[in-house]
Amino acid sequence: MELNGSPIDQPDLAALALVGYAHFTSMRVENHAVRGLSHHMDRLISDCRTVFDADLDTGHVRELIRQAVAATDTAVVRVTVFDPNLALANIGAEAHPKILVTSRPAPALPQAPMTLSSAVYTRDLPKTKHVGLFGALHQRRLTQRAGADDVLFTTPDGAITEIATSNIAIITNGQLIWPQAEVLPGITMRLLSQTLDEEVIVRPITLAELPHIDGAVATNAAVGVRAIGRIDNVDLPIDHETVNRLRAEYESIPAERI
Repeated sequence: MELNGSPIDQPDLAALALVGYAHFTSMRVENHAVRGLSHHMDRLISDCRTVFDADLDTGHVRELIRQAVAATDTAVVRVTVFDPNLALANIGAEAHPKILVTSRPAPALPQAPMTLSSAVYTRDLPKTKHVGLFGALHQRRLTQRAGADDVLFTTPDGAITEIATSNIAIITNGQLIWPQAEVLPGITMRLLSQTLDEEVIVRPITLAELPHIDGAVATNAAVGVRAIGRIDNVDLPIDHETVNRLRAEYESIPAERI
């Protein structure tokens, strides 16, 4: 855990924990390379302007990531951008963000199919990857205590949006369909859309459609493409050929050296 390349001290860590005003991106590092690394850097630049009205040196960010993963081959690295000098009372002050790099072991792939339970919920600033996760994690906790793996967010009229920390897509007639909704544009989502191109559709998706689809997948940078086996009371095919093809297509995308 390093802040601007040095071990983080207690006051700075306390500022992040107690104020919680920050944004981040998470990526799976394998052999010192990342699929969609440039997209992660673009996200950090854009979100830094949204959250702090400040610019970010992504060359420095990459240096810090290289330093953090120098001794490991595979890890999930999180880059969190925050200003330790911003407090609750002066949150509107001029910001000078710092870069916190943390890492954790990467999960084994592929992950087992997951189950979802739907809940009506919308994240704050859904297009920004910020650390304001209490509401989303509360919904995940309720869902897990009821027996599912994760929560699927919907609008009050049953339109599907996203999973707590992943994107979702359904599969119909061999096509990948993303929800037309206010969601975080995930890096895995972007890479798949670019790779598949004409096979991708973006349109509204509702819970009522689920009994009639060919399958569904969750996507995020840590696990890539993961099959969804059940949403609420609807069982979904997990061995559909398109699910396997999507995973293979994603894994074939060249990674960028950090």
